[in-house]
Amino acid sequence: MRILHTADWHIGKLVHGVHFTTDQRYIFEQLFQLIDQHQPDVVVVAGDIYDRSVPPIEAVELLDEILSKILLELKTKVLIIAGNHDSPDRLGFASKILQDKGLSIIGKLSDTIKPVKLADQFGEVHFYAIPFTDYAVVRDLYQDKSITSHDLAMKAIVDKINAVKQPGIRTVCLAHGYITGTESLETSESERPLAIGGSEQVSVDYFKGFNYVALGHLHKAQKVKYEYIRYSGSLMKYSFSEAQHRKTVTMVDVDEAGKIEFSLIDLKPFRDLRIIKGNLDDLINQKIYSLADTNDYIKAELTDRGEVIDAIGKLRAVYPNILKLEREQFSREAGDKRTSAGVNFLKKGALELFEEFYQNIAQEQFSDEKRSIIAAVLDEIEIEERKS
Repeated sequence: MRILHTADWHIGKLVHGVHFTTDQRYIFEQLFQLIDQHQPDVVVVAGDIYDRSVPPIEAVELLDEILSKILLELKTKVLIIAGNHDSPDRLGFASKILQDKGLSIIGKLSDTIKPVKLADQFGEVHFYAIPFTDYAVVRDLYQDKSITSHDLAMKAIVDKINAVKQPGIRTVCLAHGYITGTESLETSESERPLAIGGSEQVSVDYFKGFNYVALGHLHKAQKVKYEYIRYSGSLMKYSFSEAQHRKTVTMVDVDEAGKIEFSLIDLKPFRDLRIIKGNLDDLINQKIYSLADTNDYIKAELTDRGEVIDAIGKLRAVYPNILKLEREQFSREAGDKRTSAGVNFLKKGALELFEEFYQNIAQEQFSDEKRSIIAAVLDEIEIEERKS
């Protein structure tokens, strides 16, 4: 069976106040082409379909277009679970009506977890879908007061699945959460925390009994300890912390014995999300920016030490889609105070005090040229004071 695994669509996303709807349409056109080219049996979406629980109208309309294209034109089944950004009730609305068209949406966790059953030439494959559910909801649903964390909640859910799994049947699990093993996983700023004041981590070892585990929540494509337990990552870059991510979908083939082979297929954005760094004059120098795509979404990190006039205006003239501007923070010795004077400051002259102040603020040497300029200014001030 061939599975196209994706997640974290975040339809309706705003990045630094900019709607990404046009960019998302561009990406989904590529997704349609991949489905048509590779002919998967099912597209699985492991949560965070929308970016917020109450999505804007244009987001709902876009999802309707996407599902209509995949289900009706490309004749491909779709299996979706809710993520922590989704509203389970809104996402799951009319899901029973749409099942006959090949769409399965699991918005809310139920007490009895029944698999979505699909078949290939080798027999059935059972898909167990675990939508994101707060552990307090799981505790109430299962009437188990011992469930006091996301980890214990997921263990209880998977234990229920293992109790009803049929031997000899290939199984796939969909889940949305922070599933961790022994290695360090890469996260991003656009991933909303799953828990406040408690642990959001869930042990990967609960999922060892499945042939493939399709995860959502983390925005970088990566495995979790085992090759068959994977995050597909988001379709697009949604924060500058993802600037170096490779955005892909995961194509998975499950053979007769339940062994998997997978490949990551790259997606090309309408506009990339990039970070540029340097002095303002360099960043707006045509010899430099002519080599780059100036229509990308840009975060500029300025390394200028002195005053910069209208930096954002000058950058926007070259990079019309600049979203963020920062000044580089120069390192300082621990315990330094920016405006503190040195030892015996009462015995020091104005020029010496200014030199200390400058070196403390700028973290660079006070050159002879600068010393001459300031000395001349101080002389003029002294002359004016004498006149008065």
